[in-house]
Amino acid sequence: MKNKIGIYICQCGSNISDYVDVEKVRDEVATMDGVALARTTMFACSDSAQNEIIEDIRNEHLDAIVVASCSPKLHLFTFRNVAIRGGLNPYNYVQVNIREQDSWAHSDNPAEATIKAVKLVKAGIERVKYSKALVPIDIPATNRVLVIGAGVAGMRAAIDLSSMGTKVYLIEREHFVGGRTSQWSRLFTSNETGEEVVYRLYNQVEKDPNITLYTGTELVSMKGTVGNFVATITITPRYISPGCNIDEDAELEKRLQKAIDACPVEIPDPFNFNIATQKALYRNFHSEFPVCPAIDMKSCTRCGECKKYLEYVDLDQQEETLDLHIGAIITATGFDTYEPEPSLYGYQTLDNVITLPQFKRLIELNEEKLTFHNRHIRNIAYIYCVGSRQTEGENKYCSRYCCTSAIHAAIHAKSKYEGINNYHFNRGIRTYGKQETLYSEALENGDVFLQFDEDHPPTVDLKSGKTSVTVRDILTSDHEITALVDLVVLVTAMVPRAHNQVAGILKIPVGRDHFFNEIHPKLKPVETVIDGIFICGACQAPHNITESTKSALSAASKANAMLREEKIKLEPTIAKISAELCTWCNACSEICPFDAITKKQFNGKDIARVDESICKGCGMCLPVCDQNAIELIGYTDTEIESMIDQLAV
Repeated sequence: MKNKIGIYICQCGSNISDYVDVEKVRDEVATMDGVALARTTMFACSDSAQNEIIEDIRNEHLDAIVVASCSPKLHLFTFRNVAIRGGLNPYNYVQVNIREQDSWAHSDNPAEATIKAVKLVKAGIERVKYSKALVPIDIPATNRVLVIGAGVAGMRAAIDLSSMGTKVYLIEREHFVGGRTSQWSRLFTSNETGEEVVYRLYNQVEKDPNITLYTGTELVSMKGTVGNFVATITITPRYISPGCNIDEDAELEKRLQKAIDACPVEIPDPFNFNIATQKALYRNFHSEFPVCPAIDMKSCTRCGECKKYLEYVDLDQQEETLDLHIGAIITATGFDTYEPEPSLYGYQTLDNVITLPQFKRLIELNEEKLTFHNRHIRNIAYIYCVGSRQTEGENKYCSRYCCTSAIHAAIHAKSKYEGINNYHFNRGIRTYGKQETLYSEALENGDVFLQFDEDHPPTVDLKSGKTSVTVRDILTSDHEITALVDLVVLVTAMVPRAHNQVAGILKIPVGRDHFFNEIHPKLKPVETVIDGIFICGACQAPHNITESTKSALSAASKANAMLREEKIKLEPTIAKISAELCTWCNACSEICPFDAITKKQFNGKDIARVDESICKGCGMCLPVCDQNAIELIGYTDTEIESMIDQLAV
C-alpha cells in the first residue's frame, strides 16, 4: 500500500476555482493516511507546475500522485509522463476529474460542488494506495500497412507512408483509382481538374517500389492483432490480359473501340451517375487510371464478339485470393452521394430533375451547349440540403461541402455556356473559409439566392410543359417567389459508402450518422478503438479534398510512428483470469466485443485465456463471471471498492 502520496489540486484558471473551494479541498485531504503533501496550483498542466511535481517526486520520495483537474481524456498521458520524468511508475498516478464531473456540472451550487470535490479526491487517494507498478506489454510488429481505398485520401496516405519507409499494400474495390475525385472536372478552390489531381497521385503510386497497388480488390476477412494482422483479400480480374495499354498505342485504342461497339450489352454507367450508359466491356475515362479496359462480368454474356477485335480479352481469368501480413490498416473507403426518395422535388417523376453529381457530369458530357434529354438548358434551379440537415430522417448532419460544390458548379456552367441563369434555393449558405470568395463570385455573376426555412421547403411543379419552383423567401419577408426553369438540380449530401463490409470485418464503430467513428475528434482524430486501425478521408465524416488529404497524412504518420520500431507497447490495463476460480462457463468469451478471450487447458481443466494483444480493458467480461474469476488490472476489486467506501462516507 502506498504511504507517500502527493496531491495536486488544479484551479484550471477559474474553471474549477470559481465553483470549488480548492483550498478547502486541499485542507480536507491533506490529513488522510498516506498523504505526504497536498498543493493547489493554477494550471497543473503548465510547464512550471509539471516541473514542481517532478521535484516533489524526487525530493519527497513520493510513491504515488493524484492530480485533481480536468478530464483524463485531455491530460492522462501528460501526467503519466510527469511521473516517468520524476522516476515514478506512471501507473501509480490517478487523475480525478473535478472540472467536467464537478465544477461545470454543479456551477449553480458551489458549496455542494466543494463537498463533492472532496469526496472525489479522497476516492482517488484510496484507489492510488492500492495501485501497482505496471509495465506496458511489448509485442513484435510488422512495418507494413494495408490502405483500403485508392481515392485521394488512400493514395496520399500510401505515398506518405512509403516516404517514411513503410511498405504499403493499397487496395481499391473498383478497377480504376481516384474515387469520387476522378468524377469531377474543375475543383474548388484551386480550379485544378480531378484528372490532374488523380494522375499526379497515381503516377507517384505507380513508380513507388514500396507501394503495391491492387485494383478490383476487396478485403474479405482479417485476423490477428495490432502489429501482426493477416488480411485476406480477393482480386477480381479485369478479364483483360496484361499489356493492353491503350495510352501508348493508337491502333490498339481503335481496336478497343471496335470491340466496345460490338458488345451487345448496354447498362447504366455508374461513373456518370447513370445519366449515360456503358457496355459490359468498358474503358477508363481520362481521369481514371490505370489506362486499361475492364469487363463487367456480372453483365457480360460471354458472347465473344469483343474478342474478334481485341486479342487481349481473356474471359477465363479467375478470381485470386491473397493473405497480406501487415501491422496496421488505414481505411479510406470514401463516401456515396445521397439518393433522394422518388418524387422528392420531382426526382424520378420529372425528367428534368437530377442530382448535383449528375449535373456535374452533365457539364462534362456537353461541350458546346448544355442539353439534357434533347432540351436546351438555360434556367437552372438548385435546391439545397437534400438529404442533409433533415428534421426527420437519418441525415441530421450538415454535409458542409454541398453549398460550395453547388455554387462552384453554377459558376462553371455560367462560364462554359452562354445564357445560363442560376437560382439557388437554400437554407443558408455555408461556404466556410476561403470558399466564401466563390459565393461572392456567384453574386457578382448575377446568381439569385432565395432562402427558405425547414418548415416551408420549395415546391416543384409541372404545368403546361413548364417546370416551376416556388418558395417563401425569407430574404424578402416571406414573399412567395416562383422561378420557371429548364432543369432542377438537387444538391445532395455525402453519406457513408453503401454495402461497405469493411466496418463489420474490422469492427470499426460507426456513429449515429453511420460514418466511421474516431476515438476523439480533437485528441485522436484518425484513431479508432481498435488498436492499429486508422481512418481518414470522407469515410469518417463529410470532407473536401483538402480535409481528406490532411487526415490521410495524419493517419499515415500515426501508423508509421507505431510500427517503425517493429515493436509496439500496449496498455497493461487488461482483464486477468484467476485459474483457480475459473470454471469455463464461456460467458466472458461470448460477451467480449474484441474476441480476446479463448479457452485453454490448465491443470486438467478448461479455463478462460485472455489474449493480451487484443484485450482493450473494457471490463465487459467482469460482471458476467459468476465465479468472480476476472479482474481488470489497474481497476481491481480492491481499488474500486476502496473508492466506493470513501464516496459512501
